[in-house]
Amino acid sequence: MSAFSIALSALNADSSAIDVTGNNLANLNTTGFKSSQVEFSDLMSQSLGVGDNAGQVGLGVGQIGTMAVFTQGSITSSNAPLSAAIQGNGFFVVTDPSTNQQLYTRDGSFQLNAAGQLETPTGQLVQGWTSTNGVVNTNGAPGNITLPLGSTIPATPTANMSMDVNLNAQVTTGSANATFSAPIQVYDSLGASHTLTVTYTQTAANTWSYSVSIPASDVTGSGTPAPLATGSLSFSTSGELTTPAAGTPVSIKITGLADGAADQTINWNLYDSNGNPLITQFAQASALGSTQQDGMAAGQITSVGLQNGGTIVATYSNGQQSTVGEVAVASIGNPSSLVSVGDNNLQASAATEPPAIGAADTGGRGQVLGGSLESSTADMATEFTNLLSYERSYQAAARVITTSDQLLQETVNLIHP
Repeated sequence: MSAFSIALSALNADSSAIDVTGNNLANLNTTGFKSSQVEFSDLMSQSLGVGDNAGQVGLGVGQIGTMAVFTQGSITSSNAPLSAAIQGNGFFVVTDPSTNQQLYTRDGSFQLNAAGQLETPTGQLVQGWTSTNGVVNTNGAPGNITLPLGSTIPATPTANMSMDVNLNAQVTTGSANATFSAPIQVYDSLGASHTLTVTYTQTAANTWSYSVSIPASDVTGSGTPAPLATGSLSFSTSGELTTPAAGTPVSIKITGLADGAADQTINWNLYDSNGNPLITQFAQASALGSTQQDGMAAGQITSVGLQNGGTIVATYSNGQQSTVGEVAVASIGNPSSLVSVGDNNLQASAATEPPAIGAADTGGRGQVLGGSLESSTADMATEFTNLLSYERSYQAAARVITTSDQLLQETVNLIHP
């Protein structure tokens, strides 16, 4: 009786289907996991009889097939600074250092190894581009992303400075309130900071003098004597600065710094880029609103983080930030042809279309979200429903075998009463 082999094929298929369901349930919390669905197919049928009355009896169910369903998983936030998720199509590209084989993953749980290379938790190296002088060239071939841990960015001496200041128009010339001082911090070529003090003194109605000084301890005996710069400011009856005119910054020269830094000249801009005066004279208390200058101290990397778009940004001890790399994203036209090789990684098969690797959010590739992770697409309710269905099918197939056995026993009893 073929019923035995038919039922046995059902038992094997249902057993395998239950294995697939169990794997989906086991990976409910696996980052970037894509659940698999089971595909059943029947075996060929045998023909009974000939002519118009011929019939066919199936021979059971064939070996099941599985297909990963690459639907979008939910995006959750992560406290890990180098974690990332892909919103849309595509895969992160990684390389196994032991085999140099290119793999693909949706798991963006990245970290840095001792060599400063971006890698997965299981040691695969993340592919992308490392910046050169803060510029990432995504048109080149991707490779291992190596971050410059421990690197230092050089100091930048101050070349321009400005101050937002209001001088009180109601003070009386010669009184104590007729003098106002405001500090501003600048940097020399070695990255050392110096505090310049600008002292404003009312000399007449709508007229103030200014004097710029540096602490005597910051310069040598042969260095720049105080003051560094002096001059006069004139205001209109509406409190607007009129002299010096826009486009004529005050030149502040500093020589003989005690720390051995190079001599420098700083342009004190009295107007903004639109020609609006930064120093005013209104009937309000003299006050410093803000200061701006373009120098900075030397800095070392204190942290790195993966940002939206896939760029990796380093933060330095001097408060500066710089782009140091960018992760690559691969677009694959038939992702269901990829083969799972463990560790949340997928490998291209013979049927896989050649991947198109490039920057995120280009060429149909999805967007990379920094500080995020993609959850598993396995759904508990769906998997339990499938589990019950396969269990019922298994029980039915087992019942067929039991019934066939009883029929055979009856046949034997007919021959041997």
